[in-house]
This record gives sequence, C-alpha cells and structure tokens, in this order.
Amino acid sequence: MKSPNMALFKQQKVEDVYEIGEELGSGQFAIVKKCRDRSTGVEYAAKFIKKRQSQASRRGVRREEIEREVTILQQVLHANIIKLHDIYENKTDVVLILELVSGGELFDFLAQKESLSEEEATRFIKQILDGVNYLHSNKIAHFDLKPENIMLLDKNIPIPHIKLIDFGLAHKIEDGVEFKNIFGTPEFVAPEIVNYEPLGLAADMWSIGVITYILLSGASPFLGETKQETLANITAVNYEFDEEFFSNTSDLAKDFIQKLLVKDTRKRLTIQEALSHPWITPVDKQQALVRRESVVNLENFKRQYARRRWKTHCESDSEDLSQRNGTHQRRSSIS
Repeated sequence: MKSPNMALFKQQKVEDVYEIGEELGSGQFAIVKKCRDRSTGVEYAAKFIKKRQSQASRRGVRREEIEREVTILQQVLHANIIKLHDIYENKTDVVLILELVSGGELFDFLAQKESLSEEEATRFIKQILDGVNYLHSNKIAHFDLKPENIMLLDKNIPIPHIKLIDFGLAHKIEDGVEFKNIFGTPEFVAPEIVNYEPLGLAADMWSIGVITYILLSGASPFLGETKQETLANITAVNYEFDEEFFSNTSDLAKDFIQKLLVKDTRKRLTIQEALSHPWITPVDKQQALVRRESVVNLENFKRQYARRRWKTHCESDSEDLSQRNGTHQRRSSIS
C-alpha cells in the first residue's frame, strides 16, 4: 500500500531542477549540499538521505523513517524551525530540499564572542523554547535537541535568528499510544530514554536543561570518560554546579536548569513553565537586573567547549544509544 506521501516524492532527477554545490555537512546515512534552483537562482540545502535497499540490510534509512521525517516537516511552519521546500527521490536516495541555514551552529557563534550576559544568553534560549513550544503544542517531540542541531539563519546580526534542524528522530506523540525507543546522542538524552521507559514531550525539556548548562559554562553536566559512564550519570542525575564554571552564574539560571534536569517527567518543567520561568521572563526589575549583570564565563566556555567538541568528535557522533542493545536505529543526521 502506498503512503499518502508517495506522490509528493518527485521522481525526476533533482539535478535537472537544482544545481548541486558544495558539501555543508554529513551524517552516517545523509549528506547535505548547498544547491541553487536553476529557474529562480534561490539557494537551498539539499539533504541526500541514503535509502535502505532491503529489509536485511543495515545500511541506509528505512523508507517509513524517511516518510515520518518528511510528514513532520510538512506539518511544521515556525520562524525557529527549518522549512522543507521540496522532495525528490531516485533509486538510492531521498533528497529533501530545505531552507538554507548558513549562519553555522549557535555554540560556534558564541565561542567567537568577546562577552555575553545572561540576558543575551536567554534571548537565544527563548528562541529555542519558542520553536519547541510550537512543536509540543502540535504533540511533536524532537528527540535530538543538541548544540549541533541549533543553527543560525545568519550570524552577521547582534542576536541571530535560531533554527532548529534535523527531524530524523522526531515523533508525533499520540494520546494513549505508548512509545519507547533507544536513540539519540548519549550526552543529551533523558533518563527515560536510557531506561527504555515510555517517552513523551518531556524528553526534549531535559535536553534543553543540558544545552543551557553547557551554554553557561562550556562544561557538559553528564559527560563521562565512556558512554556507559555518561549514561550512568544521567540515570543517577549526577551533576553539580562546579564553582570553577558557575561562579558568575545567577541563582535564577541555576534554578532554571535544576527544574529541567529532573528524573521524574511529571515534575520536570513543561515548555510552558520553562517559558514563564523568571530567568526567561523576569517578573520584576530585580530579576531583570540580575540577568543583565550576570555574565557567562566565555573564556571557560571556549576552553571547555573546544575540549568537548574534540572529545565527542573523537568518539564519533554515530555512536548513538541504539548500539547498546544490538539494534540499529537510525542515528541523527545533519539537516
């Protein structure tokens, strides 16, 4: 039986319509290249997703997983979420034509800055929250929120515009339907993923807590020497606000993180609660002043973040959770 999306996968050669340019990034089963519409001259990003050729094969992405990503991207339209423009298909690949997000990763941008107040930091966090709020209001969980998937549309403005990318692991959460999976990047996954418990929107909120912790310090709260150690730290919620990294951090910011890094999903902040937290939305002048006067230790951020990037790249981000139990889920890929 054909999926309703089948007709939308154009069977003509993508190269006939778009001039394919330089590579922008790659994942285990996807490669992203810049492309230009031959008729309009408008630039996009072309994400070539390698299709799995047989049930027995472990190479490539299963057709239904590609269709799920496409279906979700077709349903979303928000300023802080990457836009899907078109879809092509050939024997080996499905090609997603996506909005070109050319400003690089948020954290790479922050690592170039000379100074950063918490007030400025919250403007970025607020944009992430706005994008996630839109997803959650539509019962969509991203399940792969991490610095690599938080991009800037254009970095040449004071507060660049954030775009959430890579919906390869995203799922629609249906009421009354239990969903379990082991996937994602170990450093950012919630305890319920590690423990193979029912999953919902709350998993994204945990990831936002980890991202905020790293943004304010450069350090990663749960990252251990091995993947197993990282996962053990997550399930034990084993982290602290090391004075070396957080000496200039406000109590408001720490409270925001603490209320996200909660093991019990029912007690974790929801997206609405996160948006109305006083660190994001101050309720009085004193809170606004605290945020303005508290600074991110950027020297430490740069040092820690560079070390973290080196460590995670050495481990290869293809080492996702699915390999723990012998199954092979689709790993996150670059949008």
